[in-house]
Amino acid sequence: MKKRMLAGMMAFIMAGMLTACGSSSSVSESAKSGEDKENKTNTGSAEDGNSGSASVVLKLGHIQSESDLWNLGAVKFADRVSELSNGDIMIEIYPNSTLGGDRDMAEGLMMGTVDISLIAGVLSNFDDTISVLEIPYLFRSNEEFEKVIYGDVGKEIAAHVLDTSGIRILNWWERGPRLITSSKPINSVADMKGLKIRIPEISAMEQVFSAWGAAATTMSWSEVYPSLQQGVIEAQENPIPFFYSGSIYEVNKYIANTNHKYEYVTMAMSDTAYSKLSEEQQKIIMQAAQEATEYENQETKRVTEENLKDMVENQGVTVTDPDISGFIKIADEVAPKYAKSIGQLDLYNKIQETLGR
Repeated sequence: MKKRMLAGMMAFIMAGMLTACGSSSSVSESAKSGEDKENKTNTGSAEDGNSGSASVVLKLGHIQSESDLWNLGAVKFADRVSELSNGDIMIEIYPNSTLGGDRDMAEGLMMGTVDISLIAGVLSNFDDTISVLEIPYLFRSNEEFEKVIYGDVGKEIAAHVLDTSGIRILNWWERGPRLITSSKPINSVADMKGLKIRIPEISAMEQVFSAWGAAATTMSWSEVYPSLQQGVIEAQENPIPFFYSGSIYEVNKYIANTNHKYEYVTMAMSDTAYSKLSEEQQKIIMQAAQEATEYENQETKRVTEENLKDMVENQGVTVTDPDISGFIKIADEVAPKYAKSIGQLDLYNKIQETLGR
């Protein structure tokens, strides 16, 4: 039974994420420790020995560890920037929230005190066009997500963010779909009623989970593992690599293949820093960002498959494929009302039109 479910889910992931590698344009965080580590990775010119000759040094910060997928993508970006610029541009990478949390770095990008950062959904706190992307079941597949995010709508959102905040989105990294882990199986939306589940502090998600009947709560990620262990909550939801790295499979033995939200990371740069670069240097940054995106998306797909296989085959986890029609029906009732409440109904409708709905 487990092998059949694993094969089916693996097929879904491969079909849904494979296109990420060729597109033209979550990932881990310790669940048991919220400590920041004061360190940085100097990279971008180590191989050619020209670190001292770089005329431009840019700081890139993110909240994840040095072994995380985000950092691997950041190193790829830094290496390519160095190679393409012949060592003239060096990227210093600051992992582990060394430059602050997501919100701190977003504010730093706006003020010009942070050059580049990898930031997830927190940008929705600064721009309502991003908030629309947080609506559950806005996308029903990774192909739909890519069609929007790497297409005209994604460019429109990026332009709006730049205009309103001074944050330039260099590219979008894919983190894969969010799934629900729980202490009991979830087979339909009816199983959500009263479910004590941790979700991020994102208004669109709070409204939809409430409509599903869940007893949703927000808490810091570092609190999730002990809260599950002690029975304070029964469930959480995240992309596979994210909750795998937090060993959530030790305290939640069920994964519901809900795929209710397709996650992204924005590769964002302060326009203050970007504008100081020459036209040729800007082209180098954009090309390296594109190559890093393709690399990161491929690695996310690979790690997702490996993590899922280990949880099912070695960690005693059971995967269920719930009937998502009930989830979608309720989410679709909430979505336009939410979009209208934040003044983004036109954008929501444009996304629906792009997806042929």
